[in-house]
Amino acid sequence: MTNDAIKDVVMIGAGPSALTAAVYTTREDIDTTLYEKAAVGGLAAITDMVDNYPGFPDGIEGMTLASQLEKQAERFGAKIEYGDVSAVRVEDGMKVITVDGKDVKAKAVLIATGSDYGKIGVPGEAEYYARGVHYCATCDGAFYRDRPIAVVGGGNSAVQESIFLTRFASHIDLLVRSTIKASEVLQHDLKEYIDSGKITIHLHTTTDEIVGADGKISTVKVTENGQPREIAVDGVFVFVGLKPNTGFLGGTGIELDELGLIKTDQKLQTNLPGVFASGDVRSGATMQIASAVGEGATAALSIREYLEALDKK
Repeated sequence: MTNDAIKDVVMIGAGPSALTAAVYTTREDIDTTLYEKAAVGGLAAITDMVDNYPGFPDGIEGMTLASQLEKQAERFGAKIEYGDVSAVRVEDGMKVITVDGKDVKAKAVLIATGSDYGKIGVPGEAEYYARGVHYCATCDGAFYRDRPIAVVGGGNSAVQESIFLTRFASHIDLLVRSTIKASEVLQHDLKEYIDSGKITIHLHTTTDEIVGADGKISTVKVTENGQPREIAVDGVFVFVGLKPNTGFLGGTGIELDELGLIKTDQKLQTNLPGVFASGDVRSGATMQIASAVGEGATAALSIREYLEALDKK
């Protein structure tokens, strides 16, 4: 064991759910450390505009919301560190978290690792990642100013990000496997861009291959209504849902559902006592920032109860 100091609680991930939980635990003088391997704020931090978070009638930029949550958690004493958690195990009732190859002990653990962008798994997707294939409009949209691009997906994210990308792209081909499944509000907004010719929708269209040369994308091969065709684009943005970040939990004994999401009870505790989960990584989560924040508060209160019970033993 390389770190013999036992922490009260370790939170894996530093998205809205964990940051909220940290606000609650640190206000209760519970020693709290968060480990984040990517960006503090999670997917919220790279979302252009959050329009449905309560209290912001004009919306709030995802990066701003994430930054404010981070500052609030740190103000109460939360320690946010960068590190990749590769394993969680229980030894003699103590939780042991492997961070960057080193073991950290804690009385309780909150897993709030969220989800990652789904992939379509076609030839060219991996080869051209970050060189024409992207999963974040706010991160990479500006690279395609006055250039044609394709967006893959038909849900809320695909439609919302397509509308955002019209700020840059000369034209967007929206490739939808079946039909548009976005909310009525977003579909109404989308119609304006269809009518203006800025976005063309291709329904019942599968994305078959992303083709390029000399490190740059030139076309995307699709099958539209059963007919193969090629569409000339300079970039492809993929928004086809989320995949839970639970790969590191293999062999831990923590129960997952059929989608790889973590099962919890009503107090957000997993089948392992003292190990909790909240936010987008939890089975039954609604994949909304507001609910992830609420679950973070619930998890924090449950962690407090768990630690109090430990102290009485």
